[in-house]
Amino acid sequence: MALRTDGDDRGSTTSSGPAGGRVKGRRPRRWRDVDPTRRGLVLAWAAFTVTFGIARLVTGIIKLGSKNTGDLSAGGVHLHHYLWGLLLLIAVAIAGMVDRSPRARTWMGVGLGIGLGLVVDEAALLITLRDVYWHSQGWSSVGIAIVVISVAGTVLVFTRSGKSEHPSS
Repeated sequence: MALRTDGDDRGSTTSSGPAGGRVKGRRPRRWRDVDPTRRGLVLAWAAFTVTFGIARLVTGIIKLGSKNTGDLSAGGVHLHHYLWGLLLLIAVAIAGMVDRSPRARTWMGVGLGIGLGLVVDEAALLITLRDVYWHSQGWSSVGIAIVVISVAGTVLVFTRSGKSEHPSS
């Protein structure tokens, strides 16, 4: 394994594997550079962020429209979107007990992020047991989401996979 300096002004060193594989010692810039065991985590973070934003946007559009636009009910009871998030989280948990391959982790990461995004978007409802989505108490859901996005993003940036950088020979 040869070490070289990549010309970066930070002076980081990188190593190149025999097949020109992943470059170690710097942040991945392309999807293929992300360790397969971490792809699910990265996708969970991204899916959470996107899902939370879309859920807020869609519920805002529904609120602007007629009272029944877009709402889903069963037997006259409104089905909140945290229900779909919980069902998705259950499915991811079951899948995690069955298949732990890197490919499955990738898809489970997407499911985890979407499910968690749907649940956290209605965290204020779950905490107060009242529909406070568009009231001042509903902002606690936004606060929780911002903390999750910030902390998870920071952890992903400042940590690496648990694998050793130097394979044993």
